[in-house]
Amino acid sequence: MEIADRLRLDVPVAQAGMGGGLAGARLAAAVAQAGGLGTLGLVSPGRLRSAIEQVRAQAPGRAVAVNLLMPFARRSHVEVCIEHRVDVAVVAFGGDRHLVQRLRDAGIFVLVMVGTEPQAGDAIDWGADGLIAQGREAGGHLVGTVPALEFLPRARAVAGRRPVFVAGGVATGADTRAALDAGAAGVVAGTRFLMTHEASAHPEYQRRIINADRTVETTLFGLSWPLRHRVVPNAATRRWCRDDGSAKALPTALNAASRWLGVLGYFDAGALIRLQSPALPVFSPLAPLDGMPESSVDCGALYAGETALRINEVTSARRAVEDLTPT
Repeated sequence: MEIADRLRLDVPVAQAGMGGGLAGARLAAAVAQAGGLGTLGLVSPGRLRSAIEQVRAQAPGRAVAVNLLMPFARRSHVEVCIEHRVDVAVVAFGGDRHLVQRLRDAGIFVLVMVGTEPQAGDAIDWGADGLIAQGREAGGHLVGTVPALEFLPRARAVAGRRPVFVAGGVATGADTRAALDAGAAGVVAGTRFLMTHEASAHPEYQRRIINADRTVETTLFGLSWPLRHRVVPNAATRRWCRDDGSAKALPTALNAASRWLGVLGYFDAGALIRLQSPALPVFSPLAPLDGMPESSVDCGALYAGETALRINEVTSARRAVEDLTPT
């Protein structure tokens, strides 16, 4: 009850803050209205400011969360969170003591996503209010190295009395119940919320998830950010990945040489995905959004967790929260 009261939740369910425009105000507000924690993905600071205001207007009295994707988040993103007094900040793929303390000093509840015990220890040392324990089966970018429920007890041992949420392998109320029974404070679901009408994913991207018979862990879509990620296969992975999903030598070398592009921070690069082609070994971390050409689905990152094999429809965000409510 303590964490539910602190985050103003009716159910112990959080929606992952999928970046690049996938998780915008419409999705976060719908999840919040349904009693879960709606989380805004990283966009430009101006768009983030507007999205926070939209969620507040559409889901009054509910918590507003922002996912600070550290390879691309900049001081201006943090300033927007503090200025608009968001309730929760999720620090993912980086962070440090100064950032966590600055957010906490502003009254923001800070969750840090971790995938190993050393990462969990660092987050607790920084003063994080809680952890998100990511399993390897999660979709999108990965810090997780083992299944989520295998990592959970290790993360809890490090966290002590602080709450630990589970991310990865969550698609049903039974999954939520299993996580709670194992000691989690709640769950974070990505793919289940990606497959909603309120998400901004391209409809063909959602259809590919429905029809998926497997996911692959790769680094193919790593221009500027060559971190592991889990996707549904498409023409790009068939051309440029080996049978085990790993990227072939040429895109791997190009991605490694592009790390410096991360210094540019987040920018609205929707036009970039239109320049990508399955024939060329250059793939950014962008996912296909509604309104983009259908061709983008075969050259963009179709992020999805292993739960894609258990999700066979697009629903409303409210229905997704209901489906994830523990039984």
